[in-house]
Amino acid sequence: MKDLLLITPPFTQLNTPYPATSYIKGFLNTKDISSFQSDLGIEVILSLFTKNTFQKLFDMAFKADAIVSENCQRIYALRLDYLKTLDAVILFLQGNNETLARQLCTDNFLPQASRFQQLDDLEWAFGNMGMQDKAKHLATLYLEDLSDFIVECIDPNFGFSRYAERLGRSANSFDELYVHLNEEPTFIDGLALDLLSEQLKHIQPKLVCFSVPFPGNLYSAFRCAQFIKANHPSVKIAMGGGFPNTELRSLTDVRVFDFFDFISLDDGELPLELVHQYVMNGDGELKRTFILEDNQVVYKNSSLRSDYKQQDVGTPDYSDLLLDTYISVIEIANPMHSLWSDGRWNKLTMAHGCYWGKCTFCDISLDYIKIYEPVAASLLADRVETLIAQTGESGFHFVDEAAPPSLMKAFALEVLKRNLTITWWTNIRFEKNFTQDLCYLLKASGCVAVSGGLEVASDRLLKLIDKGVTVEQVAQVTRNFTEANIMVHSYLMYGYPTQTVQETVDSLEMVRQLFELGIIQSGFWHQFALTAHSPVGLHPEEYGVMPNLKSISFANNDIEFKDKTGVDHSKFSFGLKKSLFNFMHGIGFEMPLQDWFDVNIPKTKIASDYIFNCLQEEVSLSTKPTAKIVWLGTMPTIKELVKSKKGRTWEQLELSFHTKTEVYKFTMDKEKGCWLLRILDKLTPQQQAMSFKQVKSEYEIHFEDFELFWFSKPIRGLFKHGLLVL
Repeated sequence: MKDLLLITPPFTQLNTPYPATSYIKGFLNTKDISSFQSDLGIEVILSLFTKNTFQKLFDMAFKADAIVSENCQRIYALRLDYLKTLDAVILFLQGNNETLARQLCTDNFLPQASRFQQLDDLEWAFGNMGMQDKAKHLATLYLEDLSDFIVECIDPNFGFSRYAERLGRSANSFDELYVHLNEEPTFIDGLALDLLSEQLKHIQPKLVCFSVPFPGNLYSAFRCAQFIKANHPSVKIAMGGGFPNTELRSLTDVRVFDFFDFISLDDGELPLELVHQYVMNGDGELKRTFILEDNQVVYKNSSLRSDYKQQDVGTPDYSDLLLDTYISVIEIANPMHSLWSDGRWNKLTMAHGCYWGKCTFCDISLDYIKIYEPVAASLLADRVETLIAQTGESGFHFVDEAAPPSLMKAFALEVLKRNLTITWWTNIRFEKNFTQDLCYLLKASGCVAVSGGLEVASDRLLKLIDKGVTVEQVAQVTRNFTEANIMVHSYLMYGYPTQTVQETVDSLEMVRQLFELGIIQSGFWHQFALTAHSPVGLHPEEYGVMPNLKSISFANNDIEFKDKTGVDHSKFSFGLKKSLFNFMHGIGFEMPLQDWFDVNIPKTKIASDYIFNCLQEEVSLSTKPTAKIVWLGTMPTIKELVKSKKGRTWEQLELSFHTKTEVYKFTMDKEKGCWLLRILDKLTPQQQAMSFKQVKSEYEIHFEDFELFWFSKPIRGLFKHGLLVL
C-alpha cells in the first residue's frame, strides 16, 4: 500500500522510461511520502506484442473483414511466421537473446512486408553497422509492419510512441475527446485498463497522478482516469506534466473534472506535495492547481511557499520501473539518430530552464524555460553515481532545454576527477564557447553526442529568431564537436514567418554542405508551429503573422495562422525530409536540389564552398589570462640525454607521451623539462585547476620568455595530446 501511484500513460518511448515520474518519486522520497511508479506504456506494448495477443488480433481482423490492403493481406498470410518469431524478437530487443542476431540477419528468417522495401536503399549502411545493430534495425522494421497491421485492422489511433495523438493536439474544445471517451474502450484500452486494475489492487493508493508529457499520452490518461472514477470512486486523481503545462493553462470545461480532481501546472514538486496534503486532510492550500469548485473550474494558487530549488528536489528514483524489459529499436541506420530509441538511458537535468531564453518560436514565457537554475557539478556527479548504483546503467541523457557550456565543463572535470566511466549526451546551443579544447574535454568525460537547433540556416532568420548564432558559427562549433568524435544532431525548421522560398532552398543547401563535410551526422526538419506562449504567439503582428484565434475551453498551444508572404511551406516538406534522409546516410550530395522536389524551386544563391570557407579560420596564438589549463594525458616516460657541441656540454630530457593510439616524443632542456613535469602533475583534473596566468607566473619564477616556450613546437604538439586551454 502506497499513498501515491505515479503513472506515465501510453505511449512515450520503447527503450527507456520517460523521466517525469522518476523525478517526482525522487522528490517524494525527501518528504517521506510513499509512492509507486509505473510506465504503463511499456507494459501495454509488452502485453500487446506477444504470440498469444497477436493470435487474437489476427482472428479479430479476419472476422471483422478488416484486412483490406495488399500489405495487410500479406501480413495475415504470413501470420504463422509472425506468431512463431514474435516472442523471440521481443526478447532479442530486450537484450536477452543476443544470439538471435545471426538468424535475424539472414534473408529468410523474418517475414517481410512494406517496411522492408527501404532495405534496397539502405543495404550499403549495414557494412558500417555491427551485426547486433543490423539485427535491431531489421527487427524494428518487422515490428513496424505489425504496427501497420494494428493501425489498419484493429485501432487506427495506435502508434509506438503515441496513442490517439490527434485527439490531444490543438484540441481547443474538449468535445471530440469527450465523444471518444464515451465510446466503448478499444482493444488496446482494454490491455491498459487490465494492467491498471492490477496495480490499483496491489498498491491501493489514495491519489493517482498521471504525468502527461505529450498529446499522444492524453487520451490514455483520460481513459485510465475514467476507469478509476468508475471502479475506485474514493481514489483522487491528478494530472501534471508537459501537456497541461503548455496546453491547459486556459482550461474552463467542467467536464474535464468528471475524470480528474486536480490539474497542476509547471514544476510539480510543491504543487503535488500540497495536493497530497489536501487529499490526506480533505482541505488545504494549493499551488498552480485547477480544481472544480461550485461547478466552476477554479485556478488555486494561494500558497505563498516558494518552489523547491534544484539542489533540494532529490535524485531521480527509477525503482518500481521494469528497467530490464524496455525494447531497444533502431528505426534509421544512423548512429546519431538511433540514440533516441536504442539503449537504456538514465535521465538527468543539468539546469532547470534555458540560460539563453530568447528564441522567438519557443515558450520562453513559461516557467520551464523562463526560470533558469543550474545544478552544481558536484551534485550532478553525486546523482550520477547514485543512479549507476540503483539502475546498473552508466548511460545518461541530460534532458536540458540547452545545457550551459560552463556547467558542462565543470561536470566533465568532476567526472574525470572521480574517474567515472559514463556515456552521456545532451541538448545544446551551437554557441562559440564550445571551443575545440572544450569539446575534447567533454569527449574525455564520456560525451558521445549533442543535439542542437540550427533551425533555419539563414543569418537573417536566425537574427529574427534571436538564436544568438550565425551559420558560420554553427559550422565551426559542429566541426569542433565532430573532430572530438562527438556526434551532432541538428534540429531544422522551415516555414518561419516571412521566410521566402529562396531562403528555404538556400537553407537546404547549407544543410547539404554541413552533411557533405561530415560536421553534422543527423538532423530533423519540422515545420514552424505558432504556439500561444512564444514571442511570436504573444505578439504575432511584429512577425507578419495573422493568427486564427479560436475560443478556448480546453487546450491552447498550437495556433493556426497565415504568413503575410502567402507561401505554402507544406509543399516543401517531402523534399526537405527526403533529401535529409539521404544526407544522413551519406548519399545524394551530388544531386541538384531540384531533384528532391516535385514542385519547381529556384536555384540556390549559396556558393558551393560556403561552409568550407566558414571553417578556414586562422589559429589564434593568444590565450585569456583566466583560461583554465588542464592536462588529460598520462605522465611521460623520461630519458636523460647529454649533448655536446664544440666543447660545450648540456643536459636534456627526452619525453615520451603515450596516448591510447600513439607515442608523442620531444626533447628539451633538462631544467625546463623538469618544470614541465611538475606543472603537468598540477594540471590534472584531480588537482586544483590552474589558470593560464598562474602557469605563466610559475614559469617566470625560473625562466624568461614564457610565450616563446608556450607556443613552441613541442608544447603546441602537447595541445593535440591532452593539454587543453578551457
